[in-house]
Order: sequence, then structure tokens, then C-alpha cells
Amino acid sequence: MTRVGGIDINKLLPLFVAVPLGVGFIMPLLNKLRRERFLDVLAILASLFLFALTVPLFRSGVSDAVYWAGNWKPPVLGICLVSDGLSRLMLLVVNLVAFLVVIFSSDYMRRYTSPGLYYSLFFLMMAGMNGIVLTGDFFNLYVFLEIAGIASYALVAFGCETEELEASFKYLVLGSLASTLVIFGVAILYGVTGTLNMAQVSQMVAQKGLPKAGYLALGLFLAGFGLKGAMVPFHAWLPDAHPAAPAPISAMLSGVLIKASGIYLLCRVAFNIFAPTLPVAHVLMALGVISMVVGAFLMVGQWDLKRLLAYSSISHMGYVVLAVGVGAEFLAKEGPTSAVAQLAIFGGLFHLVNHAAFKSLLFLTSGAIEYATGTRHLKELGGLSKRMPVTSFCCRVASLSIAGVPPFNGFWSKLIIIIAVVQAGHYVLGAVTVLVSFMALVTFIKVQRYTLQGEPSAKAAAACEVPAGMTLPMLVLAGICIVVGVVAFLYAPFKESVLDPARDVMVGTTEYIEKFELPEPPR
Repeated sequence: MTRVGGIDINKLLPLFVAVPLGVGFIMPLLNKLRRERFLDVLAILASLFLFALTVPLFRSGVSDAVYWAGNWKPPVLGICLVSDGLSRLMLLVVNLVAFLVVIFSSDYMRRYTSPGLYYSLFFLMMAGMNGIVLTGDFFNLYVFLEIAGIASYALVAFGCETEELEASFKYLVLGSLASTLVIFGVAILYGVTGTLNMAQVSQMVAQKGLPKAGYLALGLFLAGFGLKGAMVPFHAWLPDAHPAAPAPISAMLSGVLIKASGIYLLCRVAFNIFAPTLPVAHVLMALGVISMVVGAFLMVGQWDLKRLLAYSSISHMGYVVLAVGVGAEFLAKEGPTSAVAQLAIFGGLFHLVNHAAFKSLLFLTSGAIEYATGTRHLKELGGLSKRMPVTSFCCRVASLSIAGVPPFNGFWSKLIIIIAVVQAGHYVLGAVTVLVSFMALVTFIKVQRYTLQGEPSAKAAAACEVPAGMTLPMLVLAGICIVVGVVAFLYAPFKESVLDPARDVMVGTTEYIEKFELPEPPR
């Protein structure tokens, strides 16, 4: 079924790109009116509308959908948008976090000039991310990557201070390198297959195998998307970009952008386009475990709160990539019926969702702390639990979640990943995963000790709670961390409608082809 209450689900898909593009282009014009509250309200309503658009996609009985732009259907292949379990999961994560971040921005961004320009770049970045997770052809994947990337480069530099400009320039250089790798991969793939349609490429690989040049394209994709996802050794841009950006943008970069433009695309290419193989699985596992360990060790010694969180993002994306790598390994060995593959992929996707919640929350709380005290250095804080009770509560919830303390959401996804890795026979990797989780616990005990407890510094002594527009989204994210950990994981409809379909898309690699009525691929 592709209709809900008389609504054609197929026709909803272009709105995820068209609405944020339209808002992004109109915001600079409305900025001339100098009515900041009007801009805030418009931004909140637009982001709420986008989040509300995701709800019909999860209605019971709704099938996967394909939208052909201009009604150019096969055999004439036009631009297409694809909604399946994996893209729906990413749409939910991206638009929920964006909606809450926009609410937070309405008060936080008053310390900056030109709110209209900020919202313009923000919605362009949203259009790019939504396009990335929906597109069904490689060229438009590159276009949407560039839209999201260029907007995020400008947002990192939005404060126009030396630190922001330097971080944005490094991000721009490495992001452009990633885009170059991707477009070279697209060009090679087009040269050997004669098509840019993802399903048709997948159909050709399934029928004839991957041409030798296709392995070069796959390698370029893994490197490009690994750089976008800040996998070690492609991570150098992230520790500078996240601390330099305004806190709402840090939450978007870590909470959703590195997932949509990096991790999601790694999964889509490795599982649905080229199909899992042992070499690719081993590459993913190596990227995952190295990122997990290196990020954890770099995180432990940090005293800048946002830089600490940035290294933590590298480590936690390592969890996700390690899990899907184990899943790819057992899909290659045993096929889609492998219980280990299904468990590992489920755990990786579950941790991706959980990380979006608690890491976005941590960056928002760090922004609230910096907003109230003027610093984010741990040794210059202290005693905030009494002065900022709501922010402190949210910080504790997020810290316990990211450290994997039961019953918060991070505990369950980490546990599933560890069990899957051990069941796969990788006992050393399982032990390393436990060690990294312990290091995260120690690190976030330090965060709470130096920010919330102890005697306040001179800067912290004058702090007071931030405005309601900033506390509300933090409370919602804290509630998600608690509810998902305590209730939703045991609540069958959540698992069956949100997580299982995304896992099934990655496990059932040939199902991606079946969504299209495609002609035979070019010879």
C-alpha cells in the first residue's frame, strides 16, 4: 500500500527536498524585515512540517515507495527518490533532531547576527541530507552531498572568528577531497555499467558480477564516505569543526550529518549496491575498530568539552561500522538467514539511532553551559547542578546513555553489538568493545565531576538556567534516551516499524532491486 488516508506516499517524497530548499532560499529575503521572531516561527513550523511528513511513512501496511521526477519511468530512467526501511529510519532521525535543534537555535543564535542567513544555510543542509537518504541515482547523490557539505562548511564558520574560519577551511579542504573521491567513483562506475541508477547498477552486479574497474569505484566510495563519516584515518576535520561550530550545528554535524553523508552511504553502497563480500566486510570491521579505539583514547585526555564530544563521535561511529562489518561478513558467508548478521546489523542501526539522541543532547547541553558561563573548558566550570538544574539533569542522562549505563538507551545497543561480535567468534574485538565502553564511562564521569559537581569557578558562580526555548528540546532528547532505554526497546511496534525494516533492507540485499520496474541493464 502506498496510500494513507487518501495521501499518495510517493508524492510526499519530493517534499522532503523541496520544502527545505524553498525555506532556505526565502529566509535571506525575509531577513530584510528584521523580525527575528517571525524567522524563528517560520523555521520551527517548517522543521515541524518535515518531521510530521515522516509519520505516514511508518503507518502499518505502508510499502516502500519510488517517486520518478517528471514521471520519467523506465525504460527512460529519470531522477528518482526511494523510500525503504533504511531511508525511512534516516529521515526520522534527521528531521526529528533538526526540529529540536531549530527550537534550541531560536534563543541560542541571538548571540550571532543574521538569523535569516543562519536558517537559510541550515535548511539547505537539511535539503541535502534528506536528498542523500532518498536519492536513487549516483549523480544526484553527489549533488545532494555537495548541497549539505557547502552549507555545513559555512555554518561551521558562522561566528567568523579565527578558530571558526580555520576549522571551516580544514573541513572544506577535506570535504572537497571526499567529494572528489566520490565523483571519480561515480564516473568510473558509469563508465563500466552505462547507468547511474543505483538499482540498475545493483541489478547488473547481481547478474554479472562486478567488473574489475568497479572495485576501484567501490574503493573510492569507501574512502570518500569514510571521510564524510569521520572514520579513522579520515577523521582529521571533525575535532576542529565540531568545537568551532555553534552548538546547534555541532549537534547536527555529530547527530545526523556524519551519519547521513557517511555511515548511511557506506551501508547503502556496501549492502545494497555492490552486495557484501568478505574483503569489504573486513575493511568495514578494520575502520570500525580503529575508529572506536583511537577516538576513545583521544577523548580521554580532552578538557575542552566540545572537542571531547567530537572525539567521542568518532569512537561511537566505530561501534556502528564494526557492527555492520560483522553483519556483512556473515552475510557473505551464510547469506541473509544468518542470525549473527541480523543481530549485528540490528545492533549497529539501533546504536546509530541512540547516538543521534544522546550525542545531540550532549552538544546542546554543552552549548547551554557555554551560553550561561562563557566557557566550555572543564577546569573552568563546576557546581552547575544547583545553578542550572534542568541542563544538569539532561547532561547526566546523556552522559549515562553514552557511557552505556543501564537502563538508558546506549546500554542496550552496545550490549547487542558486543553479543553479536562475540557470537561471530571475534572474542578479541568483543573485549576491545567492552574496554572502549569502560573508557567512555570514565570520561563522562570526569565530565560530570568537573561541570556539575564541586566548587564553582568564578565563571560558573554567575551562571543561571538557560531560556525555556533551549531547555525544552534538551528535555525531549533526555526523555527519548530514557524511554527508548526503558520502554521502547521492549515495545514491539517501535522495533517492528522502525528498526526491523531498516535491518531487513540491509540483510535482503536483492530487495532494493525489486522496488523498481527496470529494463535490462546496459551491456
